[in-house]
Amino acid sequence: MARLPSQIKRVTLHDVADYCNVSYQTVSRVVNDNPHVSKETRRRVLRAIKELNYQPNHVARSLVTRRSNLIEVITFGSGHYGPSQMVAHVERAARKQGYNLILTNIGEMSLDEIRAAINSLSGRLVDGLIMVTPVIGVQYEELVDLCGGIPFVMIDTPLGSTTPSVVINQRHGSQIATQHLIDLGHRHICEISGPLRWHGAIARHESWLETLKAAGITPGRSEEGDWTAWSGYEAARRLLDSDCQFTALVVGNDQMALGAMRALREAGLRVPDDVSVVGFDDIPEAACFEPPLTTMRQNFDMLGSQSVEYLLDLMLHPDTPLQQRVLYPYLVERQSTQAV
Repeated sequence: MARLPSQIKRVTLHDVADYCNVSYQTVSRVVNDNPHVSKETRRRVLRAIKELNYQPNHVARSLVTRRSNLIEVITFGSGHYGPSQMVAHVERAARKQGYNLILTNIGEMSLDEIRAAINSLSGRLVDGLIMVTPVIGVQYEELVDLCGGIPFVMIDTPLGSTTPSVVINQRHGSQIATQHLIDLGHRHICEISGPLRWHGAIARHESWLETLKAAGITPGRSEEGDWTAWSGYEAARRLLDSDCQFTALVVGNDQMALGAMRALREAGLRVPDDVSVVGFDDIPEAACFEPPLTTMRQNFDMLGSQSVEYLLDLMLHPDTPLQQRVLYPYLVERQSTQAV
């Protein structure tokens, strides 16, 4: 074994790994009682933990019960409505099951950021991880290596993924929203999309295009926003300043729809008399817009409970099949849309 590390600083999982000459992931697997570790390696790691006096929080109880009743949530974009609701409902569902939550918000969806978040767990023993991963950035195989045997579930991955995940079918939502306008007789339909590095924004944009083309309608102009009301306002102004004529607008979320409706009013256009507007999310304020907003409602409560339920299955029954659980949004029709 390697030289004993200095005891001035707190011993970490990395110190144990160096002492045993094994990987950090191997030590994590042993600490989390993952079965995919040889008996000899497990014996070496446990002896090192004892000799180094490695003491993560709850370690004494966890060595007996093999559970810490802690779930780590790693999230990106928590300042936006969707991710914030996902985290809030995951926490509510976890507490109902007797688990406490540790929340880490990362500033960029990158392997380095997620590695730092996972490595910060070296002083805490967690039973599982839930990752809100709404943007392009990391691959599932990379996360498996990083987690080192800790069960995890992903939220907001691309539809059709074979990863352990729970998603809301954004393509279906955009199809329903666009078809609603088509059924009202609209044939000149523009879009304000969300940022096109987000999985949900990509899915909604592609479905908007496909739905219009399937109906034999040439898609109108699309402008990209960043989920904020101000970006919706600016995107709508760009549409109005272009030579694009439209009677309906599909907007990637309700906040951007709020900004777009202000821009339309400033241009002397009435909603829905001149332009019908459909949003996405059904935020609590959507019913108080002027006029009240037609929008797609996402069931974040169900998303949270399904994510925690699936993670518990993986934690308690390691042979649980890896799959994607899919939920569906639905249209809430209010006064911001009407027939032409």
